[in-house]
Amino acid sequence: MSFSISGKTAIVTGAAHGVGLAIGRHFHDEGANVVFADIDEEALEREVGQICGEGRTARLFAGDIRQRLTITNLLSLTIDAFERIDILVNASRQIVPSDPLDLEDTSVEQMLEQNLMTALRLSQATARRMIKLSGGGDDAGPLGSIINLSSIAARRAHPDLLGYSISTAALDQMTRSLAVALAPKRIRVNAVAFGSVMSASLRGALKDHEEFRDQILSHTPLNRIASPGEVSDAVQYLASDASGFVTGQVITVDGGRTLIDPACVAAH
Repeated sequence: MSFSISGKTAIVTGAAHGVGLAIGRHFHDEGANVVFADIDEEALEREVGQICGEGRTARLFAGDIRQRLTITNLLSLTIDAFERIDILVNASRQIVPSDPLDLEDTSVEQMLEQNLMTALRLSQATARRMIKLSGGGDDAGPLGSIINLSSIAARRAHPDLLGYSISTAALDQMTRSLAVALAPKRIRVNAVAFGSVMSASLRGALKDHEEFRDQILSHTPLNRIASPGEVSDAVQYLASDASGFVTGQVITVDGGRTLIDPACVAAH
């Protein structure tokens, strides 16, 4: 099987920053048609506007995909530009600290809306378009691939990240449930859960708080921080025909971080 995604059409959300931006650029470099979607229009233009100006294989879409009409417009732009949708990468994520004892804290609801419900609604709408564009036939070949970006926070409790942890755990279960529901339609659904990745935001945090680096490395068996490209490679695998018999899986890219008991690290 081939890892190639050349000629496929992909929508990547959260594509103006961090890992989402890295995935969109990687897909474009690998020959895919890419729609870079994000609410931050200025950052989209700054980061990938030149790509769209150089050829006909990339488009920008600025809008709030928490809104149903925006989702419809995103899918319409993609089909108008490339006549098909093969891959959806739900990379739009938000992290907001939570106070577990504050009854007025709405961060849990906010995280569920942004990290779970937005991905669910876009996945549902995209799957419907994939099925419609295929003509509804029962051909045995692959129809589409949906990849959700999750986090190791789904399996690790942190008192200040209550909403984020709950929303990513729910996203993992949504991945499994949609995989079963969409399998008869030949649409695969998987997720990539990652730990610390050297994004611009993390690089800035490490610059201000160098001790964070030591904390991360001490909890990571491979003793380093991942590059955005290492997450992009995992997403490409799930988007390509090489993973044609893989669905409902949450692939962890964390350098072994979830394998270690933090108590053992502290003891040493």
